[in-house]
Amino acid sequence: MENCKQLPKHIGIIMDGNGRWAKERGLPRSLGHQEGAKNLKKLLYHMYERGIQYVSLYAFSTENFERNQKEVDFLMDLFVTLFHKELKSLKELGVKVVFSGRKAPLKEKVWNAMMELVDATKEGQKGVLNICLNYGGQYEIVDMVQKIARQVQEKQLKIEEITKEVVEQNLYQQLPPLDFVIRTSGERRTSNFMIYQAAYAEYYFPNIYFPDFQDSDFDEAILDFQNRNRRFGKNEADSRQAE
Repeated sequence: MENCKQLPKHIGIIMDGNGRWAKERGLPRSLGHQEGAKNLKKLLYHMYERGIQYVSLYAFSTENFERNQKEVDFLMDLFVTLFHKELKSLKELGVKVVFSGRKAPLKEKVWNAMMELVDATKEGQKGVLNICLNYGGQYEIVDMVQKIARQVQEKQLKIEEITKEVVEQNLYQQLPPLDFVIRTSGERRTSNFMIYQAAYAEYYFPNIYFPDFQDSDFDEAILDFQNRNRRFGKNEADSRQAE
């Protein structure tokens, strides 16, 4: 058994509740997103210092483009500002940044800021930060199928050669499976987040809005993870034998 006394290797964070955090304080939603961004920086440092190797953040879904245009524009500008502002600190921390998601309909300034961050941090060895921006798990599967279909069409691959490994090689990023997914705010949905990679992930749903999710809350989540019995489809007797 993969004993949960170990740290999760790959953690997913669904950063939910920024808007509601602001609304409950009589503030505009934009301030909630700003506070969430401030909190994220502190939390990322804490996670990597604790020894987490891979972190995937659900920053903006494909469906989020259906929100109020003013909020969407604010978030896109916030991403550009943050990517430029935090480039140096992420590079110094030694974190390699990658992105998952579709390019269209992102504006050129957003895409350029993303690629600049990727290039600046490509030598990072401390950990990997996968930012899911304009991302949807179902769309990732569609895009993966199309990539493989083109390889078959171009005779680079035979249908019988399509394996689980080939599928994983054609996802947006080649990362380990998710071990643990934290969704803040108390909502209990996966919301199309890395649904292939999370096949055997443990989930944790703290009733805390993301701007208030502190290092101590993260540590409490890790303790909860470490007390779980991950069986990966085996029965409990088989799991005990594997310890």
